[in-house]
Amino acid sequence: MAATKPKSRILDEMHETARGLHDAGLIGKRRMGEFEALCHLDVDELSPQAIKVLREKVHLSQAVFAAVLNTSVSTVQKWEVGDKKPSGPSLKLLNLIERKGLEAVL
Repeated sequence: MAATKPKSRILDEMHETARGLHDAGLIGKRRMGEFEALCHLDVDELSPQAIKVLREKVHLSQAVFAAVLNTSVSTVQKWEVGDKKPSGPSLKLLNLIERKGLEAVL
């Protein structure tokens, strides 16, 4: 697994604003906790080998893995040989499967 992306300045500013609203009593502890949880949805980049190992760990063919991730077989093949990197929702789903198992997305 590679390092996570650096946080965005916008996210930092929103967090600071929410913290200020919480400190002023305008956002409750529960709502602030929910905001904190949403701010920490970082995803790690996965190496081609890590993607292949993950797929094999859940005992899926490239075709079934592609269907689970709502992508094409050729895309999964390109990820596994390093011709392409997963991003966006696909990368989030891969991270979720890695952390929680295949059942988390089925």
